Amino acid sequence: MNKKILIADDEKNITDIIAFNLQKEGFEVVCAQDGQQALKLFEEKNPDLVLLDIMMPVMNGIEVCSQIREKSQVPIIMLTARADEVDKVLGLETGADDYVTKPFSISELIARIKANLRRNDNMEPKIISLGGLKIDLNRYEVSCDGKMISLTPKEFDLLKFLASNPNKVFTREELLNKVWSYEYFGDARTVDVTVRRLRMKIENEPDNPKYILTKRGVGYFFGM
Repeated sequence: MNKKILIADDEKNITDIIAFNLQKEGFEVVCAQDGQQALKLFEEKNPDLVLLDIMMPVMNGIEVCSQIREKSQVPIIMLTARADEVDKVLGLETGADDYVTKPFSISELIARIKANLRRNDNMEPKIISLGGLKIDLNRYEVSCDGKMISLTPKEFDLLKFLASNPNKVFTREELLNKVWSYEYFGDARTVDVTVRRLRMKIENEPDNPKYILTKRGVGYFFGM
Protein backbone atom coordinates (compact mmCIF):
# COMPACT_ATOMS: atom_id res chain seq x y z
CA MET A 1 0.00 0.00 0.00
CA ASN A 2 1.33 3.45 -0.94
CA LYS A 3 2.29 5.82 1.86
CA LYS A 4 -0.21 8.64 2.36
CA ILE A 5 0.97 12.24 2.78
CA LEU A 6 -1.17 15.09 4.13
CA ILE A 7 -0.11 18.50 2.78
CA ALA A 8 -1.45 21.48 4.75
CA ASP A 9 -0.68 24.83 3.11
CA ASP A 10 -2.95 27.73 2.16
CA GLU A 11 -0.93 28.48 -1.01
CA LYS A 12 -2.66 26.28 -3.59
CA ASN A 13 0.11 26.64 -6.18
CA ILE A 14 2.56 25.18 -3.66
CA THR A 15 0.31 22.28 -2.65
CA ASP A 16 -0.36 21.49 -6.33
CA ILE A 17 3.36 21.35 -7.16
CA ILE A 18 4.20 19.24 -4.11
CA ALA A 19 1.24 16.91 -4.67
CA PHE A 20 2.13 16.41 -8.35
CA ASN A 21 5.72 15.47 -7.55
CA LEU A 22 4.81 13.22 -4.62
CA GLN A 23 2.29 11.35 -6.76
CA LYS A 24 5.04 10.84 -9.36
CA GLU A 25 7.05 9.20 -6.57
CA GLY A 26 4.16 6.84 -5.83
CA PHE A 27 2.72 8.55 -2.76
CA GLU A 28 -0.98 9.05 -2.11
CA VAL A 29 -1.70 12.71 -1.34
CA VAL A 30 -4.44 14.66 0.43
CA CYS A 31 -4.39 18.45 0.72
CA ALA A 32 -5.74 20.98 3.23
CA GLN A 33 -5.96 24.76 2.79
CA ASP A 34 -6.14 25.75 6.48
CA GLY A 35 -5.35 24.35 9.90
CA GLN A 36 -8.88 23.31 10.77
CA GLN A 37 -9.28 21.37 7.53
CA ALA A 38 -5.88 19.77 8.15
CA LEU A 39 -7.04 18.37 11.50
CA LYS A 40 -10.28 17.12 9.94
CA LEU A 41 -8.44 15.34 7.11
CA PHE A 42 -5.89 13.95 9.56
CA GLU A 43 -8.71 12.23 11.47
CA GLU A 44 -10.42 11.00 8.31
CA LYS A 45 -7.45 9.91 6.19
CA ASN A 46 -4.93 8.70 8.80
CA PRO A 47 -1.84 9.84 6.84
CA ASP A 48 1.65 8.33 7.24
CA LEU A 49 3.31 11.76 7.27
CA VAL A 50 2.17 15.39 7.52
CA LEU A 51 3.67 18.39 5.69
CA LEU A 52 2.51 21.35 7.74
CA ASP A 53 2.88 25.02 6.83
CA ILE A 54 3.34 27.29 9.85
CA MET A 55 1.42 30.31 8.53
CA MET A 56 -2.13 29.18 7.74
CA PRO A 57 -5.57 30.75 8.26
CA VAL A 58 -8.11 29.63 10.88
CA MET A 59 -5.45 27.72 12.83
CA ASN A 60 -1.68 27.98 12.37
CA GLY A 61 0.68 25.06 11.90
CA ILE A 62 2.07 25.21 15.45
CA GLU A 63 -1.43 24.73 16.90
CA VAL A 64 -2.18 21.93 14.43
CA CYS A 65 1.09 20.20 15.27
CA SER A 66 0.35 20.41 18.99
CA GLN A 67 -3.13 18.89 18.55
CA ILE A 68 -1.83 16.08 16.33
CA ARG A 69 0.84 15.27 18.90
CA GLU A 70 -1.82 14.82 21.59
CA LYS A 71 -3.11 11.75 19.73
CA SER A 72 -0.47 10.57 17.26
CA GLN A 73 3.28 10.20 16.74
CA VAL A 74 3.06 10.39 12.93
CA PRO A 75 6.10 12.13 11.38
CA ILE A 76 5.54 15.88 10.90
CA ILE A 77 7.64 18.15 8.67
CA MET A 78 7.03 21.87 9.11
CA LEU A 79 7.08 24.18 6.09
CA THR A 80 7.99 27.80 6.80
CA ALA A 81 8.62 30.87 4.67
CA ARG A 82 10.15 32.71 7.57
CA ALA A 83 13.86 33.05 8.18
CA ASP A 84 13.17 33.60 11.89
CA GLU A 85 14.81 30.80 13.86
CA VAL A 86 12.16 31.16 16.58
CA ASP A 87 9.53 29.64 14.28
CA LYS A 88 11.74 26.67 13.46
CA VAL A 89 12.63 25.96 17.07
CA LEU A 90 9.01 26.44 18.18
CA GLY A 91 7.87 23.87 15.62
CA LEU A 92 10.44 21.35 16.85
CA GLU A 93 9.57 22.08 20.48
CA THR A 94 5.89 21.44 19.70
CA GLY A 95 6.76 17.98 18.40
CA ALA A 96 7.65 18.35 14.70
CA ASP A 97 10.33 15.96 13.48
CA ASP A 98 11.84 18.21 10.84
CA TYR A 99 11.38 21.49 8.97
CA VAL A 100 12.01 22.86 5.49
CA THR A 101 12.34 26.57 4.75
CA LYS A 102 10.65 28.03 1.67
CA PRO A 103 11.70 28.29 -1.06
CA PHE A 104 12.90 24.69 -1.18
CA SER A 105 13.73 22.28 -3.97
CA ILE A 106 11.36 19.39 -4.58
CA SER A 107 14.29 16.96 -4.44
CA GLU A 108 15.21 18.24 -0.97
CA LEU A 109 11.62 17.91 0.24
CA ILE A 110 11.24 14.38 -1.13
CA ALA A 111 14.55 13.40 0.48
CA ARG A 112 13.28 14.68 3.83
CA ILE A 113 9.98 12.84 3.42
CA LYS A 114 11.65 9.54 2.59
CA ALA A 115 14.13 9.92 5.43
CA ASN A 116 11.33 10.53 7.94
CA LEU A 117 9.27 7.60 6.64
CA ARG A 118 12.18 5.16 6.61
CA ARG A 119 12.02 2.53 9.30
CA ASN A 120 13.90 -0.70 9.80
CA ASP A 121 11.18 -3.32 9.31
CA ASN A 122 13.61 -6.17 9.88
CA MET A 123 14.87 -5.00 13.24
CA GLU A 124 15.52 -7.87 15.66
CA PRO A 125 13.58 -7.84 18.95
CA LYS A 126 15.68 -6.12 21.56
CA ILE A 127 15.19 -4.24 24.81
CA ILE A 128 17.76 -1.85 26.21
CA SER A 129 17.49 -1.29 29.97
CA LEU A 130 19.41 1.18 32.09
CA GLY A 131 18.21 2.00 35.56
CA GLY A 132 14.52 2.77 35.26
CA LEU A 133 14.71 3.41 31.50
CA LYS A 134 13.54 0.65 29.13
CA ILE A 135 13.68 0.98 25.33
CA ASP A 136 11.83 -1.68 23.33
CA LEU A 137 13.46 -1.42 19.90
CA ASN A 138 11.00 -3.80 18.29
CA ARG A 139 7.76 -2.27 19.59
CA TYR A 140 8.97 1.35 19.45
CA GLU A 141 8.08 1.80 23.12
CA VAL A 142 9.89 3.59 25.92
CA SER A 143 9.13 3.49 29.62
CA CYS A 144 10.75 5.23 32.57
CA ASP A 145 10.26 3.85 36.08
CA GLY A 146 7.39 1.74 34.74
CA LYS A 147 5.58 4.68 33.12
CA MET A 148 5.14 4.70 29.34
CA ILE A 149 6.73 7.72 27.64
CA SER A 150 5.25 9.16 24.45
CA LEU A 151 8.00 10.05 21.95
CA THR A 152 7.85 11.41 18.42
CA PRO A 153 9.39 9.17 15.72
CA LYS A 154 12.57 11.26 15.57
CA GLU A 155 12.88 11.39 19.36
CA PHE A 156 12.67 7.60 19.44
CA ASP A 157 15.10 7.21 16.53
CA LEU A 158 17.65 9.45 18.24
CA LEU A 159 17.29 7.68 21.59
CA LYS A 160 17.50 4.26 19.91
CA PHE A 161 20.63 5.22 17.99
CA LEU A 162 22.46 6.68 20.99
CA ALA A 163 21.41 3.82 23.31
CA SER A 164 22.53 1.26 20.71
CA ASN A 165 26.00 2.87 20.72
CA PRO A 166 26.59 3.50 24.44
CA ASN A 167 29.45 5.75 25.57
CA LYS A 168 30.29 6.67 21.97
CA VAL A 169 30.27 10.42 21.32
CA PHE A 170 28.62 11.63 18.10
CA THR A 171 28.84 15.12 16.65
CA ARG A 172 25.63 16.89 15.66
CA GLU A 173 26.55 16.45 12.00
CA GLU A 174 27.04 12.69 12.50
CA LEU A 175 23.65 12.44 14.21
CA LEU A 176 21.97 14.32 11.35
CA ASN A 177 23.48 11.82 8.94
CA LYS A 178 22.76 8.69 11.00
CA VAL A 179 19.34 9.55 12.46
CA TRP A 180 17.84 12.08 10.04
CA SER A 181 19.56 10.42 7.04
CA TYR A 182 20.88 13.56 5.42
CA GLU A 183 24.11 15.54 5.55
CA TYR A 184 23.95 18.80 3.66
CA PHE A 185 20.24 19.59 4.11
CA GLY A 186 20.38 19.45 7.89
CA ASP A 187 20.61 22.06 10.62
CA ALA A 188 22.56 21.10 13.75
CA ARG A 189 20.05 22.98 15.92
CA THR A 190 17.52 20.29 15.02
CA VAL A 191 19.63 17.84 17.04
CA ASP A 192 19.89 20.20 20.02
CA VAL A 193 16.13 20.76 20.15
CA THR A 194 15.38 17.02 19.89
CA VAL A 195 17.89 16.24 22.65
CA ARG A 196 16.29 18.89 24.85
CA ARG A 197 12.81 17.44 24.27
CA LEU A 198 14.06 13.93 25.00
CA ARG A 199 15.67 15.01 28.25
CA MET A 200 12.44 16.67 29.36
CA LYS A 201 10.64 13.35 28.86
CA ILE A 202 13.08 10.70 30.12
CA GLU A 203 15.32 12.45 32.63
CA ASN A 204 14.31 13.01 36.25
CA GLU A 205 16.53 16.10 36.20
CA PRO A 206 16.74 17.39 32.60
CA ASP A 207 19.41 19.94 33.57
CA ASN A 208 21.49 17.18 35.16
CA PRO A 209 20.91 14.23 32.79
CA LYS A 210 22.12 10.69 33.39
CA TYR A 211 21.13 9.09 30.08
CA ILE A 212 21.77 11.52 27.21
CA LEU A 213 25.01 13.28 28.05
CA THR A 214 26.92 16.13 26.43
CA LYS A 215 30.60 16.05 25.54
CA ARG A 216 31.29 19.75 25.57
CA GLY A 217 32.53 21.07 22.27
CA VAL A 218 31.95 17.70 20.55
CA GLY A 219 28.43 16.30 20.72
CA TYR A 220 26.21 13.82 22.56
CA PHE A 221 26.41 10.26 23.89
CA PHE A 222 24.34 7.73 25.83
CA GLY A 223 25.84 7.08 29.26
CA MET A 224 25.95 3.56 30.68
